[in-house]
Amino acid sequence: MNRSPFRARYGASPLHLLLTLACFALALYAGLRLFKGDTMGIAIWFVGAALLHDLVLLPAYSLTDHAAQLCFRRHTGTGERAPRPGVNYFRVPGFIAGVLFLVWWPLILQQGGHYTASTALSADGFLARWLLITAALFISSAATWLVRSWLRLRPSRERARAQKRARKATK
Repeated sequence: MNRSPFRARYGASPLHLLLTLACFALALYAGLRLFKGDTMGIAIWFVGAALLHDLVLLPAYSLTDHAAQLCFRRHTGTGERAPRPGVNYFRVPGFIAGVLFLVWWPLILQQGGHYTASTALSADGFLARWLLITAALFISSAATWLVRSWLRLRPSRERARAQKRARKATK
């Protein structure tokens, strides 16, 4: 395989480097614009968000994910437990519901007092909507898992039926 010297040294194409640098430049610009307002408040918010994530949220979702993995493991013949991909059908809707909760938690928990004054819209119903969205995510994920499991097992069922027919034909 003929690789350019740049790709051999950097590990990716020059376009990748250009896009990465553009992303950093955009983040720097946004950060500088953000700090033009309440600099101390923004800095406290960032430090608080980092501490909240690292000290509370990361252990919480790591333990939740570990518990989900334990529920979805199967035993192999060697005594080891092999991971099953079914845990992802729990992770994805849980992650999306968690992100939605983090974004909308003041309104979901009815703590958004200034929302109605700022938008002239009612803040009622966010909890019910979030619960409905969460339920729809988990139901659609379960339906996807059932359909994929059924499609994955179908060839083995067909083989078993063919073997059964073959045994009956030889009797």
